[in-house]
Amino acid sequence: MANFRELLSQTKNQISEIEPIGAEQRIGQATFLDVRELDEFEQGMIPGSVFIPRGHLESQVESKIVDRATEIVVYCAGGVRSAFATKTLQDLGYTNVISMAGGFGRWKNEGRPWITPAVLNPEQRNRYHRHILLPEVGEDGQQKLLESKVLLLGAGGLGSPAALYLAAAGVGTLGIVDMDVVDASNLQRQILHNMERIGHRKVDSAKSTLTSLNPDVNVVTYDVRFGADNVLDIISGYDVIVDGTDNFPTRYLLNDAALMKNIPVVHGSIFRFEGQVTVFDPYNGPCYRCLLPEPPPPELAPSCAEAGVLGVLPGIIGSLQALETIKILLGLGDPLIGRLLAYDALETSFRTFKVRHDPKCPTCSPGSEIVIFEYDQYCMPHAVLKDGTTETH
Repeated sequence: MANFRELLSQTKNQISEIEPIGAEQRIGQATFLDVRELDEFEQGMIPGSVFIPRGHLESQVESKIVDRATEIVVYCAGGVRSAFATKTLQDLGYTNVISMAGGFGRWKNEGRPWITPAVLNPEQRNRYHRHILLPEVGEDGQQKLLESKVLLLGAGGLGSPAALYLAAAGVGTLGIVDMDVVDASNLQRQILHNMERIGHRKVDSAKSTLTSLNPDVNVVTYDVRFGADNVLDIISGYDVIVDGTDNFPTRYLLNDAALMKNIPVVHGSIFRFEGQVTVFDPYNGPCYRCLLPEPPPPELAPSCAEAGVLGVLPGIIGSLQALETIKILLGLGDPLIGRLLAYDALETSFRTFKVRHDPKCPTCSPGSEIVIFEYDQYCMPHAVLKDGTTETH
């Protein structure tokens, strides 16, 4: 015990300490680092803290706190582990580190702000273990996915793989818009459905599949026509929209509504053996009208129902849409904003094209006015079904 006290005393002589009252004044400026164990962390934390247990500090801190000049306030339960952690960080090259005297116990006893963190339960840690192993995701990223909301337009060829992978990834809320029923001709590519559900509503079939895959996911269904009368209400509250539609009226309507609500849209389209993916991030890049100011004549842009599509193709494009969605939700990598990724299945080739913002765009250029209305009279839908709805891929 004497040796430990001597070691602690030597360590404290080599580091700086701050009282909780001074540390509180650093909230919003410094990075607070919690080095307690998980069971302690789950009981309460200082808002905004980065959590790394002391035993994992050396292996994790460089990925979670990249800048070694960052001001860091380290705390534990009582101020002992944080002192040793501060010395370790100094040895790792962090130049602006300080230990909080008295730890979280004193902070809490003095009535300073703290919260109970949202954490993964043991079953979730097991389910998402491969995500947690990624420093770019980790538990914080997985928790963010569980708190995210994504809307999918269409439970068809593109919506099926996108929904499956987003559900498997743990996106907490998935909204699905589709007013069609499952048909045998869908099953060649629409993998959310099966033979037993022919004739069932697609949104109901999709919900059954997704909740069976991951009970963490709340599936919200919209068995309605997506139109000017409800578009703003439907998309409100979602973080990202995955566009799996197959007609120009819906795409233009979605573009304008997403701009109005400032919601990113992950766009996908397929035709025979070719597919495209891009991201329309309102006012941070071009919009759909920048890419396609006016719809082409129907005879130059036949739908999959008219021209056919290789069944596996929407699986590839829809999976890419799911990937881009997760990148946006977690702030990872470089999403396809201002870039269009084109895939040719026959060549097995990918090509990327720049999509530039149109300074005269009628909806996203400065000073433009967005008006939500129906576009059917301006661009004919590709394939009209017997009940008057338009088919998704």
